[in-house]
This record gives sequence, C-alpha cells and structure tokens, in this order.
Amino acid sequence: MGFQINTNTAANTAYRNLSNTQNDISKSLEKLSSGLRINRAADDAAGLSIAEGLRSQVNGLGVAARNAQDGISVVQTAEGALTEVHSILQRVRDLSVQAGNDSNNADARTAIATEVSALTDELDRIGKSTNFNGISLLNSGNELKFQVGAGSSADTDQIKVKLTDVSDIAKTLGSGNIGSTATKFDVADVTALTGGVQTFTTVKGGATTEVATAALTPPGGGANFASVEDYAKALRADASFAANFSVTVEKDANGAGTAISVRALDGGAVSAGTAPGAGLGVGAAGAPVNGLKFDTAENAQLSIAAVDEQISAVSLARSELGAVQNRFESAINSINVSQENLSAAQSRIRDTDMAKEMADFTRSNILSQAGTAMLSQANQMNQGVLQLLR
Repeated sequence: MGFQINTNTAANTAYRNLSNTQNDISKSLEKLSSGLRINRAADDAAGLSIAEGLRSQVNGLGVAARNAQDGISVVQTAEGALTEVHSILQRVRDLSVQAGNDSNNADARTAIATEVSALTDELDRIGKSTNFNGISLLNSGNELKFQVGAGSSADTDQIKVKLTDVSDIAKTLGSGNIGSTATKFDVADVTALTGGVQTFTTVKGGATTEVATAALTPPGGGANFASVEDYAKALRADASFAANFSVTVEKDANGAGTAISVRALDGGAVSAGTAPGAGLGVGAAGAPVNGLKFDTAENAQLSIAAVDEQISAVSLARSELGAVQNRFESAINSINVSQENLSAAQSRIRDTDMAKEMADFTRSNILSQAGTAMLSQANQMNQGVLQLLR
C-alpha cells in the first residue's frame, strides 16, 4: 500500500462504520423512546400491514363491546316496561274473573269496566312513552340491529332485537273491538307477500262494507315484504285500515309469523270468502276472543280468554328479550377474549422487545465509542509523512 495523504482509506473505513453505528443508535433510541418496533413503514413493511389490520380489528371489537352494552341497556329498558304491562294485564284478568260472577250488579260491572278502561289507556301510554335515546321501543314493533362484531357481515356481526307493540295490545283490548270476530289469513310463503292496494270486507247487520287501503309499500322499497310482521305493520300504518280494523300476527312454535288475524272495530265479521291478495290464503273466521266486555258473565269469560292471549304474548316477548340479553352478555365475553388475543398478536409484531433493544443499544453505544477512537487514530496515521520533510 502506498504512502499518501489525499485519501485516508483507513479513516474513511472508520467513518463509514461509525456512521452505521450512529444510525443504529438513532433507531434504537427511537424504538426505546416510543416502545414500538415499527415506527415507519421502512422498519418492517409487511409487519406494518399485518399490524394495522389487527389494529382495526382490536379497535372495532372495542366499539362492538360498547354497542353490545348499549343493546343490553335497550333490552333492559323494554323488558322493564313490559314487566309493568304484565302487572296491568294480570289486574285486568283479575277484574275479568270478578266480572264473571253474577253477584255483581250493574253498578259493579260499570265500575269494573271503568277501571279496565283506565288500565288499557295506561297500556297505550306506556307503549308510546317507553323510549331509549329518543327511540320508541314499544310503540312500533320495530326490529333493532346492534353491531357486535368488527366486520361488515349482517349475519355474523349483528344481533337483531324484535320489539313488542304495546299500543297494539291496548287497541286489541279496547272497547272498539268488543264482540268482533277475528278472521285468519294464512301466509303460505313470506316471499309472496306483495305491496299494493289491499281490500277487506266486513259484514254487520246484513250490510257489507268494503275497505281499500292505499298502496302498501314494503320497508326499504321493493315489491315484496320480508316478513309477516312487516306486512301487519304496513296495514296498521294505513289510515283507512286502522280506522276500521285491527290486525295481529300469529306465530308458530319457533316465533315465525304464519298468518294475520284481522278484526273489525265495529264488531262486524271480516269477509272470509276471498283472499285480500298480497300472498294471503283464504280467510277463516275464528272465535270471538277479542275485546273486553263485562255486562254478562258470558262476556266476562270471553274477556278472560282475550286477556290470557295477551298475557301469553307479553310472556313470549319478555322471554325473547331475556334470551337476547343473555346473547349480548355472551357476545361481550367473546369479544373481550378476541380483543385480548388480537392485542397480544399485534403487540408481538409492532411493539419493541425492550430487553433486546436495550442490549442492541448498549452494543451500538460501545461500538460508537470504539469507532470514534479508531477514527481519531486513523486521522493520525498520515502524520508520518512529516518525517519525510525533515
């Protein structure tokens, strides 16, 4: 190797190694101060992509757990109101049983009817006033959806809660339905329930009255209703129908709607000769179990049957709400476990191993001191040239 001063190869080599060591120290300081192994995409491009995906899931699950808690609050609010509805219905049943005794005179029966009327008014008020965050819970029969997952699947990331329409119970037990006979219209296939104008006919005292609705529109548009409940809700919302009829949904053992029962408010019989369309089967007249009347022991017994039907419906509704609440609680437990495991997975990818990084920092720091010393020595190596000038 020659003896030159313009190019100090040893010093350049020492400087290059010292620069690399200083870069390592800088990165170690950044990781130790932030606690993150990946501070920018250049640190680990693939790891960053995976970590961000896990981060989205973890954050989404945190929000989903809060959504499930809100769902429990909604269910508890609705079920609490239904508890009082049950109490009112039990009192109405007690009064109906009392009215079944012929020891009651006209004044006593009038007093019973007066109290029952006040209680049905209270049922209607409870239905209209029960709400959560301004959302009516017992006055619409709506189905609420709660996002309890971090994804976008309606089947696996949402829980649906079906609510009871208490105002419909009050209307069913109201004086307007006294003596009316239900006509049942079977639904062979829910997908056949179509919108459009529907016509119902009543017969009372030999007079026939035909009532046509406005064009019924399925929720969200389209040509078909998604459920029997949606079809019944559309009927209740129609002014012409609501002024003349009441409608209830009949369900099978699994809670699926299979038919609607239509009653005339004026006590007339709903025509069962032809189907009103919209995928409904031919109507079949049922027994007069709707409405409350206490002027005779016989009518009092019919009232008992009517109240028993509503008590059974409210019991089913409360059972469904209780089951949904348990489902929410199970969902929260599952979410918490998933969130914990995904957080651990993200940490293994993104967080700094402090012990290892501290060891690397110590090593780099020692190399930096050694490199600085060697750079100083390398810069002194060409001092020997001065000996040639003497």
